[in-house]
This record gives sequence, C-alpha cells and structure tokens, in this order.
Amino acid sequence: MTSSPDDIQARSTSSRGSSRRQLLAMAAVGGVGVASVGAAASASATERLGARRPGVPAGAVRLTVLGTSDLHGNVYNWDYFKNADYSDAAGNAVGLARASTIIKAVRGVVGAATCITLDAGDIIQGTPLAYYYAKVDPITGGATHPMAAAMNKVGYDAAALGNHEFNYGLDTLRAFEKQLNFPLLSANSVDWNTGRPAFKPWVIKTVRRRGRAPIKVGILGLVTPGVAIWDSANVEGKVRFPGIVEQAKIFVPRLKRAGADVVIVSCHSGADTSSSYGDALPYPENASSLLAEQVPHIDAILVGHAHKEIEQRYVTNTTTGRQVLLSEPYYWGMRVTEMSIDVEERRGRWHVVGSTSRLYNSNEVEPDAAVIGAVRKAHRTVLAYVNGVIGTSTTAMSAATSRYEDTAAIDFINYVQADAVKAALAGTPEADLPVLSIAAPFNKEAAIPAGEVTVRDVAGLYIYDNTLLGITLTGAEVKDYLEQSATYFKQVSGTGPFTPDQLTNAVTVLAPNGTPDYNYDIMGGLDADLTYDIDIAQAPGSRIANLAYAGSPIDPAARFVIAINNYRQSGGGGFPHVKTAPVVYNRQIEIRQLLIDWATANGEIDPSVFASIDWKLVSNGSSITITG
Repeated sequence: MTSSPDDIQARSTSSRGSSRRQLLAMAAVGGVGVASVGAAASASATERLGARRPGVPAGAVRLTVLGTSDLHGNVYNWDYFKNADYSDAAGNAVGLARASTIIKAVRGVVGAATCITLDAGDIIQGTPLAYYYAKVDPITGGATHPMAAAMNKVGYDAAALGNHEFNYGLDTLRAFEKQLNFPLLSANSVDWNTGRPAFKPWVIKTVRRRGRAPIKVGILGLVTPGVAIWDSANVEGKVRFPGIVEQAKIFVPRLKRAGADVVIVSCHSGADTSSSYGDALPYPENASSLLAEQVPHIDAILVGHAHKEIEQRYVTNTTTGRQVLLSEPYYWGMRVTEMSIDVEERRGRWHVVGSTSRLYNSNEVEPDAAVIGAVRKAHRTVLAYVNGVIGTSTTAMSAATSRYEDTAAIDFINYVQADAVKAALAGTPEADLPVLSIAAPFNKEAAIPAGEVTVRDVAGLYIYDNTLLGITLTGAEVKDYLEQSATYFKQVSGTGPFTPDQLTNAVTVLAPNGTPDYNYDIMGGLDADLTYDIDIAQAPGSRIANLAYAGSPIDPAARFVIAINNYRQSGGGGFPHVKTAPVVYNRQIEIRQLLIDWATANGEIDPSVFASIDWKLVSNGSSITITG
C-alpha cells in the first residue's frame, strides 16, 4: 500500500495564521452567527475555499464534500456526566451544533449547490441524551430522537451506518431511520437469509450546472463487520455483515453502471488496517485503506470508527494507479472534513482531475442556533433526568487510579454485576457455583461523591451501553483471561516510584496503537474471595501470581460463573475462551441501568459492603510505588 503525502495530523488551526476576521466573514456569508473564534483559526474563505489550485483546468468544477463522523449523541458542547461544558486539555469543543456552524458557513462560501454533506456513522449512542431516547422515552414509542432533529436541521445528504447504530436493536434503528430526511446507507448490512442489502446501499446525488451536463455523485455506505460480534444478540438471524472490500467490489461497479461520475464512500471503518477481534471474523475491522487500495473507481473516502484525526491521506489504487483521498474528522463533532474534488467534463461525462481535503476545528465557532433550538427541549429533559438524586454514598469513590490499583469504584461495578447474575442463577444447575465478575476502568474521571448521588454520578462509572451476561470458565481459563488483561502493562523491573504512563500500554497521543483502557479488565466478585498479583517484571503470559480463591490456590479444574459484558463475551478485545464458553445468564439488561437501579433500590452505597484490596501490581513479588 502506498500513501502520499504523509498523514497530516495537525488541526486546521495550525500554521495557517490568525484569522478571526476571516472566519467571521466566512460565517457571515453562510448566514450563521459566530460570536467567538480562536486566535489561530482556519485560513480565509477566499484563500482556502474560493481559489482554484494551480494546475486545475479552467473548465473544471469543484465539488465540496463536507463530513462528520462518530457524533455519538453529541449535539451540545455538554458533558452530561460532569454537568458542565465539555472541555479537555487540548481545548476541544464537541457537538453537532458547532459542526453545523462550519458546514453552513462553508456552503455559504462555495455555494450550496455544489456541496454534499455526509456522516460516517455512530450517531445514536454515546451520551445520556442518546440513551434517554432509546431506553427511557424510546423513539419506538413515538418520541423524536434528538440526533434526527439536529441532523435534519443541518441538512445531510446521507449517512453511513456505524456499529453503534445496532446497539439498541433493529426496531430502534428503523424508527430512527424513518425520522431522518436523508438515507442511512450500508452496502454490507445484508439480510440474513437472502443476502440482499437490509438498508439502502447507495444513493446518487445530481449536481446541476447551467449549460453543462449534470454531475452525478455516487455515495456508498459501509460499516465495520465487527457488528456481527459486538451486537450479535441484536443481529443474529437477522442481518449479516460481509467484508467491506468484498461488498465494495460488488457495489462500486453498480454505481458506475448507474451513471455515477464520482464515487464517494462513507465508511465506518478506520484507515489503518487492524482488528480488535483478532481472527474471530474473516474480515478486518478497519479497512478503509484496503478499500482505497483494492477497489477501483473510488475517488474519496470519508473515514470513521477509529476516532482519529486524518486531515488528508492518499492511497494509490493498485489496479488503476490513481490516488484515492481519505479524510477522518476525529469524533464527537470536534472536526469537520472538507474534501475539494475537481471534475472536468469530457465528451459529456465528468472525470475527477484532482482532490484535496482539510479539517475545521469546532472550537473556533459558536453553535448553530437552529440546531440548538431543535434539541433544546430534549436537552433540558435529559438534564433533569441525569441530575435526579437516587440515593446517598457513605464516602466518596473515585475511578481516577483504577487502571493501576484496586478501587472501590470498580469493586462496586463488579459487586452489582455479580449480585445480579447470582440472583438470577437461583434454582439453576449453576446456582452453587462461585460468581466472579469483570469490569474495566472506562472513565478515569468518574466519581461517586459522599452524600447525595445522582443518576449521572452512577452512570459516569459505566459510559457504554453494554448488557450483562453470565458465562462459565474453569480456574485455568480464569488465569488465561487475567494473563490477557495483564498485557495492558509494560514489562518494567524495579519497585519505582513509577508514573502511570511508565507502567501502562494505554492509548495516548504518543502511543495511539496502545491498549485502550476499556480492554483492561479487573476481576472481582461478591466477596473478597478472588485475589491475585500482576507481576510487571515478568513477560506477558507469565504475570499472574498468587491467584487464589477463598484463600487457597485456584483449582484449574474448578468451575466459575463470570459476570461479563456483551462486548467482551462476543469477542471484543480478543480475550480467550469467552466466545465459546457456555452462557448461563443473558437477560439483555444494560449494566449502567443495573447500577442505577441498585443504587435506587438500596438507597445507600456503602463501600464497606463490597470494597476490598483483591489485586495489586508487583515487581518480582515486591510491592511497587506509583505516583499519579
């Protein structure tokens, strides 16, 4: 695979000069009010959006493709778990309302008639705003999804399905689809029995120019095949997910035969080929670069799923020798991709003669008032919901250090999960088996305060919409599982002191290919029965020491019930044994809601009931010192 030039990872704010006045002017042309713009914003409207690049034929027409991806239920720049404006160390702002300001401003400069606006998936999951209208006041009962209301105000032309679109089942997805003024596309979501597309695979948008032949732009949607694993409970027997490259080889030729002059793919699959599920599927999770390389006649790909910032990347197609443009606009609406695609008319047909892309940073603009207004009522409803008091806590619990030391916050999750499974097993053959549980440090900013506890406090511990299952593993398989989890840590000798970054392989800006925090599992149970050490001086695969149950070395042949989430049980993260393990509990209950219901029913969270030090990091058997 050939990529040229190198990925441009810098934001659109970098090395382009101060442009408060210029972006204000751009927004004014687009009819969008902008009250505040960063000191180092995008380059000027005339320089960046209106001027023709050198070498483009005088008769060419420039098409503009505007793209977002992985919005994950973010409309406002609001952190529902903190009950405050979203902010991070990089100064990012989130939400479709700000992205809309950029989209409408660019349309105003280049002309809406030559603009196409796309999204690359993962729309209806990720915030309490999205959850509320899937589960509390579901759109299947008649409510309008706030993401539908917001996206219709933006004026999208199409969106690809993301894997998280399937989290709430097909009924919810179909209800969302009906509320949109544009199609949801997926050429590789096919009917289980017939193999025909279960959703619209593509659409052709016609761009008309006075006195010229119409320009037909084909838009193809594709989703990562991982849906088959991660949401198997929702799609098994209903929808299959063939490979991205395999389906594109079928549908791109169909688009061309249907008259498409330009082919754009909105692809919910990362650019850098990899799979979190290993070889559990014959198709890679992230395949956008393979798509560009192996399928002829694609001109550009809007990339999603990986939550990366790729301003501009070219991949050479091995059949045609032509370069395919890729761009990924980060996530949560923090960036907007603009692809400029120049086409030239030859004998009544249009041909792509050049393409570039750039990113705009949403922290440089104020939100679009039309989008804010469309979602205001829903936002206020959800604020009231998440800030509702459901109980008290006898002491504060923080997840800040959960990646590298045992905390009451993770013990709470494991306790509630194990308790739910244990209760459900009453009267079954597994009723007398010991119940263990796994949980990951999803959100290191999560905290349960002392005193009154709200929905958002508890929900912050579990930010994903996973459901709970129970499986059985042997003692030997429990050890294998923990060995896989312990690969999260670097091999380090000595007792420190160490900083967390010196110990973990966590994903960071400097280590983008590390292990996500959500793939580090901590095992516990109802009581302080399971104990173990993780010896970071040892090589991966040989790190779990002193593994014991009820004070005795664990019996490799003993059977345990493991409370586990659906993502992990279906193969997410590539943990051993879990996919083939017998399932003894699966009521499709969301873990986050279990935590909320437990706190509501009990009224008081008392860490002395469930918290204990069950595991620790050591080096050659000696305790280590960690400074945070």
